[in-house]
Amino acid sequence: MAVYIYSITFKDHPLRLDGLEGVGASSPSLRTVTAGQLCAVVSDAPDELRPKRRDVGRHQEVQQRLLTDGTVLPLRFGYTAPDEDAVREALESRADDYADRLRRLEGCVEYNLKAAQDEETLLREILTDSETARQLNDEIRAGTAAPDAPLQLGELVANETRARQEALASGVIEALRPFAREIDSSPPAGTDFLSVSFLVSADQDELFLATELSLAHQMGEAFTFRLNGPLPPYSFS
Repeated sequence: MAVYIYSITFKDHPLRLDGLEGVGASSPSLRTVTAGQLCAVVSDAPDELRPKRRDVGRHQEVQQRLLTDGTVLPLRFGYTAPDEDAVREALESRADDYADRLRRLEGCVEYNLKAAQDEETLLREILTDSETARQLNDEIRAGTAAPDAPLQLGELVANETRARQEALASGVIEALRPFAREIDSSPPAGTDFLSVSFLVSADQDELFLATELSLAHQMGEAFTFRLNGPLPPYSFS
C-alpha cells in the first residue's frame, strides 16, 4: 500500500507520535520505517492527495512535534512512496546523504523573512533623488511632456526601484548573516523586495531575533517586516 512520508530522523529520536493524525480524510495513524540508523515517519497515503488546510496543518503538526524533541529532516507536503519497502530502500541507498543532512541541521530551526516598502514612499524618494524623474513627472503633470515621457518615466522608476530594492535586500541579509549557519533566498513576490530563509542554531536564536527586530525598527514605518518561525528547516533539507 502507498505511504505518505513526513520526515526522516535518526532512529534514536524520541518519535512521540501519540495524538497526531495523518494526512487524509480517514485520519490514518502514524508509524515509522527504520533502516540502519535512520527512520522515516509515514502513514497510509490517501487515495486523493490535495493540499487542503486540514491536511497541510496535520503535516505541519508532525514536523513541529518532531522538531520539539530533536533533529528532523522535514519533507514538504505531498511526498509519497509505493510502499514501505520503497521507503526502506531509499533510506538504505541514501543513508550517508540523509545522515549528513541531519547532522548539519542538528539544533537548528528555520526563520523565513519577507519585507516590503510602501510604494508611495519609494516613489517619493525616487522623485526627490532623481532630477530626471522629477522633471519628467512635472512635465507630464503640466501637460508639456513629449509623447514618450510616460514610458521614459516608467522605465526610469522601474530600474531605480529594482536597484534600490536589491540594495535593501542585500543590506538586510548581510546584517543577519552572522547569526545564521546557512541562508536560502528566493524571488520575492508581489510588493516584497525580500524573501529569505535563515538556518539558525539555538545558541544564535536570541541574537538573530533581536537583530531582526532592531533592523525593522531602524528602517521605519515605511517598511513591513514579516518574520515566520521557528519552523522545521524545509528550505535546508
